Amino acid sequence: MAEHIRVLLSEEEVDRRIQEIGEQISRDYAGKKVHLVCVLKGGSFFMCELAKRITVPVSLDFMSVSSYGSDTKSSGVVKIVKDLDESLKDKDVLVVEDIVDSGRTLSYLLEMLRDRGPASLRLCTLLDKPDRRVIDVNVDYTGFQIPDEFVVGYGLDYDQMYRNLPYIGVVEFDN
Repeated sequence: MAEHIRVLLSEEEVDRRIQEIGEQISRDYAGKKVHLVCVLKGGSFFMCELAKRITVPVSLDFMSVSSYGSDTKSSGVVKIVKDLDESLKDKDVLVVEDIVDSGRTLSYLLEMLRDRGPASLRLCTLLDKPDRRVIDVNVDYTGFQIPDEFVVGYGLDYDQMYRNLPYIGVVEFDN
C-alpha cells in the first residue's frame, strides 16, 4: 500500500503560529526562567523553533515516552524510553509536545512530572486533536486544533518517515 501527503498547514502558517506562541510564553514567564521538557522524537522540531522565539531565559531537557510503535493509532501502553537528565525541583517547567491525541500519554507524563516538585508545570503542543481525547488533559498553549486525521511533518512521523517535512500534512493511503 502506497501513501501520499496532503498539506494541511503550510510552512508559513506553522512558522507564524510558533512565533505567536513564543511571544505569549515570553509574556507569561516574564522575569522567570522557563525549563522546556521536550517529548522526543516528534517534539524536537517544534521545541527548537519555539525556543528560538522565547525571549526569557530557557533551559532544555529531553525525554522519550512511547505509546505508538509503528501503527497509526495509540496503543494505550505508555513507556518511558528515556528519562530526564536534570531535576525539576522548583523549576517553571513547560512540557513541549508535537501532538495531543488520546491524552493517555500526556496524562501519565504530567502526573509523573508533577510528582517531581516543579514550581509550575504547563503543557504546550503544536497540534491538538480534541476529537480523539479519551483522557482530559489541560493544554496551556496550542498551535492548532486539527481534525481526526493522521498527520506527519514538522517532527511527526509515520513509521519514522516524513518527520523532516517543513509543513503539517495528512497521510492518505492509495488503494
